[in-house]
Amino acid sequence: MHGLINRAIEMFVRHTYGSKDWVALTKKLDLGFTEFEAMLTYEDWVTDQVLAELVERLGKSRTDILEDIGTFLVSHPSAEALRRLLRFSGSDFVEFLQSLNDLPARARLALDDLKLPEIDLREHNLGQFSVVVRDATGGPVEFGHVLIGLLRALADDYGALVLLDHKGGRGGTEIISVQILQKAFSEGRAFELGAIAS
Repeated sequence: MHGLINRAIEMFVRHTYGSKDWVALTKKLDLGFTEFEAMLTYEDWVTDQVLAELVERLGKSRTDILEDIGTFLVSHPSAEALRRLLRFSGSDFVEFLQSLNDLPARARLALDDLKLPEIDLREHNLGQFSVVVRDATGGPVEFGHVLIGLLRALADDYGALVLLDHKGGRGGTEIISVQILQKAFSEGRAFELGAIAS
């Protein structure tokens, strides 16, 4: 697993539950370190053990934790750079959805060894979409839960009122149902294309 993904899990725990909890978790798992390096690659079992321990410690389901991580990646001040990068994808939530197919390729432009699952947006009716997430390796179907958290946070960011539902997954494929109830439900968070000089 790419270190950037593991580092995101670490930052989520540190900022949400505290650094003491994170250090205790790494010691219990006997990882031999307390911080993930973003540019290294780790065995998949390491990530799996960290998530399993979070389930145990937090008393939450793995899917809920993954959704919380997705929300954290967009909403926490420490992740402002990612939020800005994603907001460049569209002037409203619908435009952002329509750019999802390009997300894995854009991620590879930034980090060529970061492999995200393939994402395929399908529009059914006005305001009705499904997002198909495909892991080419046929691995565990979990990225969709992170994506739901990310989509939920971005919908709020854009001021859209949206219903999201994970329809399940198998064989490396997940389906997320997206229903846009109101494109401009609230004002949303401020966003400027140009960076603010300090």
